Amino acid sequence: MFLRKHGLFLLLTTVVVLSATTAISPGSTLSATSKQTWSSSSSTFFLGFVPVNPPTTPPTFTASIFYSGNSPVVWSAANATPVDSGASLRFLSSGALRLLNGSGATVWDSGTANRGASSATLEDSGNLVISNGSRTPLWQSFDHPTDTLVPSQNFSSGKILRSGSYSFTLQSNGNLTLYWNDSILYWNHGLNSSVNAVSKPVLALQSIGILQLSDTNLTGAAIVAYSSDYAEGGSDVLRVLKLDNDGNLRIYSTSKGSGNPTARWAAVEDQCEVYAYCGNYGICSYNASNPVCGCPSQNFEMVDPNDSRKGCRRKVSLNNCQGNATMLTLNHAQLLTYYPEDQSQEFFIGISACKGNCLSNTNGCFASTALGDGTGQCYLKSQDLVSGYVSPALPSTSYIKVCPPVLQNPPPSGVSVKHKSSRVPAWVVVVVVLGTVLALVAFEGGLWMWCCRNNKRFGALSAQLADQEVDMAQVTRAIQASFWCIQEQPSHRPTMSRVVQMLEGVAEIERPPAPRLAMEGPVVSGTSTNISSNVSAFSTAAASPLGPSSSSSFQTSSVSTLTLGRNTEKVSSSLLQSEP
Repeated sequence: MFLRKHGLFLLLTTVVVLSATTAISPGSTLSATSKQTWSSSSSTFFLGFVPVNPPTTPPTFTASIFYSGNSPVVWSAANATPVDSGASLRFLSSGALRLLNGSGATVWDSGTANRGASSATLEDSGNLVISNGSRTPLWQSFDHPTDTLVPSQNFSSGKILRSGSYSFTLQSNGNLTLYWNDSILYWNHGLNSSVNAVSKPVLALQSIGILQLSDTNLTGAAIVAYSSDYAEGGSDVLRVLKLDNDGNLRIYSTSKGSGNPTARWAAVEDQCEVYAYCGNYGICSYNASNPVCGCPSQNFEMVDPNDSRKGCRRKVSLNNCQGNATMLTLNHAQLLTYYPEDQSQEFFIGISACKGNCLSNTNGCFASTALGDGTGQCYLKSQDLVSGYVSPALPSTSYIKVCPPVLQNPPPSGVSVKHKSSRVPAWVVVVVVLGTVLALVAFEGGLWMWCCRNNKRFGALSAQLADQEVDMAQVTRAIQASFWCIQEQPSHRPTMSRVVQMLEGVAEIERPPAPRLAMEGPVVSGTSTNISSNVSAFSTAAASPLGPSSSSSFQTSSVSTLTLGRNTEKVSSSLLQSEP
């Protein structure tokens, strides 16, 4: 995902460093076909043209800053707008840095013309700076990020990372947010109510792999996340924060010269919970550990068979079956509904009504989801954009309006379909099992009796057993202990050492609870876990599918703790921060 956009580890092998320039003078030019670059003083970062991936015909390029080893790309002019092979990047005598395509049309401009710009410098931090004669910065790439942040680059309120239809922003209240199409909020991460209001929050990634939020009103930096390789690798490892074109925000690390970034942290743990990841009417599921996209049923077809993420469309439009539409049922499926979609579409009705209300609504409903988690919630999709998620762990049932007949997808390869006619009735299984057990008991009993009558050794053994006395108290303890061992709740079952003490009479055996079927009413039990700490500062929460986006919080303390809670419908976590 990180390399999908540029494929730099394969396509940039042709980029050659032809200069080790530390200062770029007005009049300097880079062209897409010359393979020249402008480099930082230590040759850590380079500015040049990189091929777009997947390759296009004719080939196209982006004017980008990239790390040693040709990856990752950390900044691109014109927000990575592709240009043709005749393109050039020129530092004009007027002081403007300008990207031109082959026809000479301006694609991007730094806006520094006639402001006294005298030089441009690519710093070892990856920051491209245009300065005047007194070395005062007039423009710098750190102030205009594209989809990536590097260490020492501050990300403040008002700045945006963009990748395709997705964007990442830092709100003025300290919340970190991920949006689809600048409208649907599907991940929200910020300060809780116990923390003082922030004034000018700043997000930054430390070189050792800590993503943190700072503000003058905070006593210390609030930890957002640690990369999985936190503090490893030394100075030869570059870590970046990148918004991928799949809508997820990740921390990547790469060794200098390797050109092979590795994901070390992701904001959205479950990729299928990223809104519209599979496009309109695309259904996300997992093949082993990888998310895959498909269509709800054979009533749909992919928009682009070569790219399943572009979504699906109905083979027959609903306009062609008005008054005769039906509902396609998707078990263990939810249709993602995030703020602000959920504001006017939430109802508390049963599963049948959730399906029927959408079907009877001829103008304003295209699909619906009944959560099935005990809340009674139903969401109607009044916009013709459906982003779905299917998993055996989901209790929800979803419905999509289609023209009849409903054509279900075939089962996955290797999965056999079991028909009702092939099922064996339960009473037959019970009779067979009990009959077999009784037959074995009768056979063993008959064999024992025959041996006792016809063999002196068995007769003597039988007489010895008859003379033995039975300790009924011990038998009672064994029976009582056995009832404790078969309790439905694992937490009620004794340990093996406790069982031994029960059998030996060392430990007193309390009266075990009656079996569940013997009780008058249903038993509802659960297990709750409370995690306490002297830390209560910085927490984070993902926007919940099928419900309003939740808030999160940051705060300071002497210990850093992470708690994560999750069910099939909502994801939440707490990130608590340490002192600087």
